[in-house]
Amino acid sequence: MGGRGGGYGWQNFDPFLRGVASKVLVTGGAGYFGHRLGRALAGAGYSVILLDIVKPRWDTPQGVVFHQGDVRDFDSLIEVCQAVDCIFHAASYGMSGPEQLKKEQIESINVGGTSNVIKACLQRGVSRLVYTSTVNVAFAGQPIEEGDEDSVPYVPLDMHIDHYSRTKAIAEAMVLESNGHPLKGKPTVYMVLCVGDMDIQSSEYGRCGSPKRLFSFSFGNQEARINWVHVDNLVMAHILAADGLTPSKGYVASGQAYFINDGEAVNLFEWFTPLVSSDWPVILPLSSVYRSLTVMVLSIPQVRNIAVTHTFRIEKARRELGFNPRKYKLADSVDQYLQAGPVRANQQLGSSYSWLLILLLSLAALLIYCWECC
Repeated sequence: MGGRGGGYGWQNFDPFLRGVASKVLVTGGAGYFGHRLGRALAGAGYSVILLDIVKPRWDTPQGVVFHQGDVRDFDSLIEVCQAVDCIFHAASYGMSGPEQLKKEQIESINVGGTSNVIKACLQRGVSRLVYTSTVNVAFAGQPIEEGDEDSVPYVPLDMHIDHYSRTKAIAEAMVLESNGHPLKGKPTVYMVLCVGDMDIQSSEYGRCGSPKRLFSFSFGNQEARINWVHVDNLVMAHILAADGLTPSKGYVASGQAYFINDGEAVNLFEWFTPLVSSDWPVILPLSSVYRSLTVMVLSIPQVRNIAVTHTFRIEKARRELGFNPRKYKLADSVDQYLQAGPVRANQQLGSSYSWLLILLLSLAALLIYCWECC
């Protein structure tokens, strides 16, 4: 992944950035995606505020200000929204792992926090809101092949198998319903799956150390295919969505939803081979083993949601936003991570590769689950 100025190469997106606000806010800014998005915008010359309840694990680049706060705290949120022209709302909670059990917290952040963001937009006159959703609002375990925004309906709220997906669906509906009331539109960018150079937000696997990774397994069907989205392509999509809310683009993204991925479907096991066949050292302290076993148990109910083919077309994003995803390889992403890991990575060497043990244990759990279901 060469040719990236300052490690990012966001100058390639300059033609699309002309409509992005001079001052932007990124909620969930301490997560990998939010931080990456903030760096991209700052690299293009925009003033960026990262908002999160925890501090980022990476250095804050020039042009970026970190504000420690909670989207559930409306007074704090509306204060930080002063003079902001565009909000990228990426903050969420409860996607996987032990967090899934905290229903009250999931709802207060995903629904209550989104409600606060919308109200802050209206009160502060923020004209653009780009919301990071999840493919789970449209996928709940039934096969989907080459679905698109017109052909794939929302999953009924009572059919969701986890509270995270249900609350994200509620929040997305709130965002779309607020479009044009009274400001110009608020698009939704559908997040399918993210794989990045350094880290992935909100993963039970990631909670056991660094580097963090988000893995979804299409298990039980050896031919099952899924979509990935590289974090830099997801960043690009968000920036293009914000640009699509400007007069120069005819507000093309106003009130719209988009599936975003790398533009191709892959077989997980074939795609994953370059990683598991590498010769990287693995150091696994006993504490990581205990955490891995705990996570494995909590992962079993997720099999219904990830064991079947689910692929989506991105033609709408290509056509309306000009989204043209770059091609990345998993091995390249991992190599770059290992060469330039996040701050404090050396302090976590013992747990840096514990995700590999978690992967193996999770696969074992899925084997047992699928065997019992046969």
